[in-house]
This record gives sequence, C-alpha cells and structure tokens, in this order.
Amino acid sequence: MADIDDDKSWLALKKHENTHILLWLIKDSCWVMEFKYIAMLMILPTLSMAVFLLVKSWHNQSERIHNWAICFWILANSIWMIGEFTQHEFRPYAAILFGIGLMSLLSFYLRKLFVK
Repeated sequence: MADIDDDKSWLALKKHENTHILLWLIKDSCWVMEFKYIAMLMILPTLSMAVFLLVKSWHNQSERIHNWAICFWILANSIWMIGEFTQHEFRPYAAILFGIGLMSLLSFYLRKLFVK
C-alpha cells in the first residue's frame, strides 16, 4: 500500500513540476514578445510554484538543492526582465542571484564528488 501512496505522491509532484514549467514558459515567452505587464504578472505564480516545490522537496537533499537553485534562477531572471522593461540596469543584481544558485549546485556536486 505504501508504494501506491508513494506513486500517487510522486505523480502529484510531477504534475506540479509540469505546471511550473508551463508558468515559467509563459513568463519568458511574454518577456521575449515584450508583453510587459503579463510577463511581470507571471512572476508571482511562477516563483510561488518554485517555492512550493522547494518546500515539498525539502526532505530530499538533492531535490531541495536543485529547487533552491531554480528559485534563485527565476528570481534573477525576473529581476533582469523587470530591468529591461523599465530601462534600469538590474543585471548585476541578477548576476548575484544566478551566482547563488550556481554556487549552491556546485557546492552540492563537489561534496558528492569528494565526500564519500
């Protein structure tokens, strides 16, 4: 019975992940097509779903760190987008957030590689 529950939980999580991808693609598609208000509006559901997935995956170190990096990626991406739309130079701030996500993943994989 536990396997069925686990399968159902896994499937439910996959549905949320797929919804998250859809939200993310809508946000970025609106950005590239310069639908400014829709793109900026899509930040909230996209980032909210990323945080939801982070919380749901907190018990699993690998999933947690990857979802952590995704949250920073979306936040950085959103700041960069807002900067472009408002004619402000926010790329340095976005670069810091991208760096946090990347360093989190690098740290995770280096520990995996060198700590047995």
